[in-house]
Amino acid sequence: MTAPEEKTEPSPEPSKTTDIVPGPGGVMTDEVGVVTGDLTLRTELVGGDVVLRVQYKEAEEWYAVTGGKAPLADPSGLDTVHTIAVGLLNRPEG
Repeated sequence: MTAPEEKTEPSPEPSKTTDIVPGPGGVMTDEVGVVTGDLTLRTELVGGDVVLRVQYKEAEEWYAVTGGKAPLADPSGLDTVHTIAVGLLNRPEG
């Protein structure tokens, strides 16, 4: 018997979201492993950290991107971090 999936809701802190399609291999998450297909990427500011989360497009559950958390010294950098994350993870052509 496996433990129930942990479902983490995004925080009400500042955030940016973009729909993405990852390339082969998908996006690794802490909670459920690899997710593939049409996803939504959320880059959020939690305290002094930037955190990346993904969900299946239009689903309710959000999953933490493995390795997707780091200190962010200046909150105004959230947009830049989100743009870079989208550039790295959105690979609709493979």
